[in-house]
Amino acid sequence: MKNIVVTRPKSRVNEAVKIIKEHDCKAIIVPTLELELINSPSLQNMISKLDSIDWLIFTSVSSLDSIFKFYPNFLDCLGENCKTAVIGHKTAEVCEKYGLNVDLVPKNYTAEGLLDVFKEIDIENMNIGIPRTFSARAVLPEGLKSMGANVFLAESYKSVLPKDTHLIEDLIEKINNKEIDAISFTSPLTVHNLFKVSNDENKLAKSLNNILTVCIGPITYKALDKYCVNCIYPDIYTVKNMLDLLFDKLNRR
Repeated sequence: MKNIVVTRPKSRVNEAVKIIKEHDCKAIIVPTLELELINSPSLQNMISKLDSIDWLIFTSVSSLDSIFKFYPNFLDCLGENCKTAVIGHKTAEVCEKYGLNVDLVPKNYTAEGLLDVFKEIDIENMNIGIPRTFSARAVLPEGLKSMGANVFLAESYKSVLPKDTHLIEDLIEKINNKEIDAISFTSPLTVHNLFKVSNDENKLAKSLNNILTVCIGPITYKALDKYCVNCIYPDIYTVKNMLDLLFDKLNRR
């Protein structure tokens, strides 16, 4: 039985585990980051301005979970003309689950892909709220500002290194001992945190290059490339497409 590692937070592994089991493989769950939902001052500030927000942008499911946890009447506070954009079909699905209509989903599930769509929309002087983690890249807010929008960044969750790193240390040992057949990464932090725990980055990178390494898209690819790790990613940046690619490559070996 092949051992496939999933490095996502525990609350986000169900889809991956289901797919891995369908391929008669063992899913090894080792979260290299944890998600902490927070009601930060910046989030409170954005919520207080909801009636004047023209666009809300959700880049992850975590931001939605945070908002509806701390503001269950969120939908009642939205202005009538507020539109919603999301990155990724999974985030769109969760929006609909919460009763929030989605107006825009870019074909390219990245900040750059979303910016390309907004270039075709006049957003000058519009107020755009982006609840997310402050550890995310500045590409999206800076790009929107360059188009003349007023951007309200709101910290709705934190992506942190797990306090207990024993599972990660054990994973690194398994990788170095060639006990893993494939590993998947879904964000740059899942990569950086793994290497942060390692006491020998070069050895870990060489070991990863001896197993099949897949990631969800080009942004995470760049994080792996920083450590000189060879990896592949799908044309459509979803967990399902990533794992479909993984098993396609694995079965060819």
